[in-house]
Amino acid sequence: MRVAPKPPRSITSQATEDLTFIRSTMERSSTFTSVPGLGGVGVGVIALIAATVGARQPTADRWLVTWLGAAAAAAAVELVAMTRKAHRAGMSLTGTAARRFALGMAAPLVAGAAITYALWAVRSFTVMTPVWLLLYGAGVLTGGMFSVPVVRAIGVCFMTAGIAAILTPPAWANVWLALGFGGLHIGFGAYIARHHGG
Repeated sequence: MRVAPKPPRSITSQATEDLTFIRSTMERSSTFTSVPGLGGVGVGVIALIAATVGARQPTADRWLVTWLGAAAAAAAVELVAMTRKAHRAGMSLTGTAARRFALGMAAPLVAGAAITYALWAVRSFTVMTPVWLLLYGAGVLTGGMFSVPVVRAIGVCFMTAGIAAILTPPAWANVWLALGFGGLHIGFGAYIARHHGG
């Protein structure tokens, strides 16, 4: 018994499939997906430790040193985790999407560092908490324009926490820092680890 040959595929359907493949490839290449969820959880744990230690410091200067030390440790953890995730996925941290993500993050973080120094110089520590939360959130939101949507949500949540820190007494500084840099990193980090490859 002879089997009827399959009808040839039309040029239109082949072209449509090719364009769909090209579009999805371009979207993947323009999105920075190496934001590490597990690294975020690690950063959150560091922040919770810093909030506990910072609340027990006898002077504002020592409180600041505690948080600056935590920021340095968190940056190292995040960089290592990001490098490992990119390596596992076969992605480069020097690609276009990665560079755009880094530039989006960099400007608000540099501004935050400069403002922190200026506030320290005039001995005004109470404003530091909202500044850190707002500018970190702005950086994550801006960098998130080149990443998965959940990253932008993280930025919005940090900025919301920064506004809340402005509206509450300065004595709540460590609470907001713990909720922001601790709670948000752990919660969203776990989500990213589960839904976006680690």
